[in-house]
Amino acid sequence: MLPIGFGGRGVENLTALAEIKFENTQFAFTCRKDDAINAAVTISRGCFCFEIPMSLAVFGLCKNGYNKFLKLTGSQVQPLDQELEMSRPTFAAALFCFAFLAFASTSYGQDWNQWRGSTGNGGSVDADPPTKWSDTENVKWKVAIPGRGSGSPIISGNKVFVVSAVQTEQGAKDARSKAQRPQQQSGRGRRRGSSIPLVEMDFKLFCFDRSNGEKLWEQTAITTTPHEGTHSSNGFASASPCTDGHNVYASFGSRGLYCYTMDGELVWKRNDFGEMNTRGSFGEGSSPLLFEDKLILPWDHEGPSSTYVLNKKTGETVWKTDRDEPTNWATPIVVSNGEQKQVVVTGQNKVRAYELESGEEIWSCGGQTERPCATPVAIGDLVIVGSGHRGSYMAAFKLDGKGDIAGSDKVAWSIAKDTPDIASPVLSSGRLYYHKGKTGILSCLDAKTGDSVFSAIRVPGIKSTYASPVAAGGHIYLTGRSGTTVVIKDSEKFEVVSSNSVGQTVDATPAPAGDNLFIRGEKHLFCIGQ
Repeated sequence: MLPIGFGGRGVENLTALAEIKFENTQFAFTCRKDDAINAAVTISRGCFCFEIPMSLAVFGLCKNGYNKFLKLTGSQVQPLDQELEMSRPTFAAALFCFAFLAFASTSYGQDWNQWRGSTGNGGSVDADPPTKWSDTENVKWKVAIPGRGSGSPIISGNKVFVVSAVQTEQGAKDARSKAQRPQQQSGRGRRRGSSIPLVEMDFKLFCFDRSNGEKLWEQTAITTTPHEGTHSSNGFASASPCTDGHNVYASFGSRGLYCYTMDGELVWKRNDFGEMNTRGSFGEGSSPLLFEDKLILPWDHEGPSSTYVLNKKTGETVWKTDRDEPTNWATPIVVSNGEQKQVVVTGQNKVRAYELESGEEIWSCGGQTERPCATPVAIGDLVIVGSGHRGSYMAAFKLDGKGDIAGSDKVAWSIAKDTPDIASPVLSSGRLYYHKGKTGILSCLDAKTGDSVFSAIRVPGIKSTYASPVAAGGHIYLTGRSGTTVVIKDSEKFEVVSSNSVGQTVDATPAPAGDNLFIRGEKHLFCIGQ
């Protein structure tokens, strides 16, 4: 099921198409201005909310002769502001179709289908998880996860997916042996980042029951020894999986990309992308991105860099574009200016936008700092990109630019202070929240204007951050590496609601879905809920 905001555009882009009134009950239909295929129809009656894909909604209405109400012309929906009278049998049939489709799969607010969620902006429009918990309080369930991984949990329907790199029996034996040898030093006696021993590992995808944490299945995508080391705080399973509700996709970087059914059957695999050589041997971590029928795979490293767009059903390459870029750990975003859909990929040399269907470069702009990590966000006709390692830069770019837009009016605003490094910003209620570098210092600005809302506030209890902030239920969830999550109000004023800890290191970004918050700790997967 494809939800509203899929591909990086959130609720700011919704527009009402029409309304139906029946027996004093109003049924409001809304969809995105710029994208019919990824839109959803919402039917509200009392406290019920049903959400289904626009393409299915159009089909259902056309079956009943209402193609004049919603119609597709290419990729655009023609808005019709009118009231439509429906007979009782026709209305009942339509409502049954909508309700059946809604309950056949989990709704938009109930899922977190990929890195940065279904909106692409790090927020959920109607998830409402708890704001208070500990390692025992408000823990609906927790399960041990073998091995190591910092990819975010992904939730679809009744399933929760996580990835991990698990030492094999021989690998564990070799690791113990290597641990007894003297550590190699570099520079001024300092250890290199690649301090994790290179031993044989199983690269695994786990699937758990959302309601109780029971393991439904696990698959070993590949058993191999990594060709290159990784940072001591990274590990070898840092990319988040993603799912369209039909298949689930897990990327292990140089170890390959794997597509499984929701029941764990292998559909296809690709392990022909080559081997990455990352800056400082700090490891790999960019996540794949799903959009419509495509799977986007970033591949920036110290060797030949590129961006791949694959057919999600077959794994075949739709297009590949070479990039003059060194290591980059960010994940792309897909945006639209109403005329074309763009894949926006940040980079140390330039931010670039590519045409989704062809891979042709549309616009670019320099200014980012070294080895970007933060994933862009989008609002309206702007995409916001930032980085904060050995410098500070964040800017909002208009989507109708062409060529090199540096210094032009296509750069709507920019800042050069306190910008994010590893943790990506979150966009909610028109505000952009972000950490300074890898610290717990938080700033907030107006996403459309770049004007400061509040600046450089130290979040109590958080010193360093890898996990990105997420938004849900009128709150912003800020997670530090110590395992502490500070919840603040999603408002113009910095106001702490609570401070909570799961009692172990957390580097993976939490996933809000429904009335739960899923947290991947160093040792356990937690489902926070009542």
